[in-house]
Amino acid sequence: MRDYVGYLGRQTADRLNRYADQSALFYRILRQVVLNPRAGRRLRLRIVVEQIYFTAVEALWIVIPISLLLGSMMILQLSGVAAQHDLGKVTVALLIREFGPLVTALVVILRSATAVTIETGYMKVLREIEALELQGVDPLDVLFVPRLIGITVSLFCLITIFCITSVLGGYAIAWVLTTLPLQNFLAQIGKAIEGVDIAVVALKALFFGVGITVISLHYGLAVRRGITEVPVATSRGAVACLFYCLAVNFALFAAFFL
Repeated sequence: MRDYVGYLGRQTADRLNRYADQSALFYRILRQVVLNPRAGRRLRLRIVVEQIYFTAVEALWIVIPISLLLGSMMILQLSGVAAQHDLGKVTVALLIREFGPLVTALVVILRSATAVTIETGYMKVLREIEALELQGVDPLDVLFVPRLIGITVSLFCLITIFCITSVLGGYAIAWVLTTLPLQNFLAQIGKAIEGVDIAVVALKALFFGVGITVISLHYGLAVRRGITEVPVATSRGAVACLFYCLAVNFALFAAFFL
């Protein structure tokens, strides 16, 4: 019993230390974003554009088919169980407000978050971060700040594309494949969407982007001993990002809709 209590205590202390380190890393990155030093602005902008291209543009071939399939399946199934006047509200609540941000965040975690953790972990093991510091280059400027801005902006764009494609594309597929009465579906969607829905989706994109970036960077920087730790850190970082997104999703739902 005493060993079990000690184990729980150590796990709790390690988890609290991890949260404190992630909060400190977020504060340092946010401070650097606010200060925006003049030196290296062109380099930071170029890295931000490259990050947006990798995270958003190259992920379109994944996000768009998923949004079409998920949107068409949900519209077809919901139209069979929901009344016509409720279909728009149910679609907004499930497809736009819940599944859209979560599925997009999952795609970003699988592609970009793991890549950030691997890159940071290898740079830490090979002492490339120390080499940058010895050359007078702040890693916050060329590594951390561009990743935060690029991934957050990419999530905003991808979630918007997912929601629009899933509704319009799903409606088009359902209209072509079936004879369901969907004449007023788009009008119902327009009436069902409220300002609070848009605000919640925007907050999810912001919190998801910031949290995914900070957690991925933290697990990459936590690699100490060797290259063999990088896959373990990558797996743990991806799982931590997923649980973080689920927790934020529930917290925003409870704050705005309960």
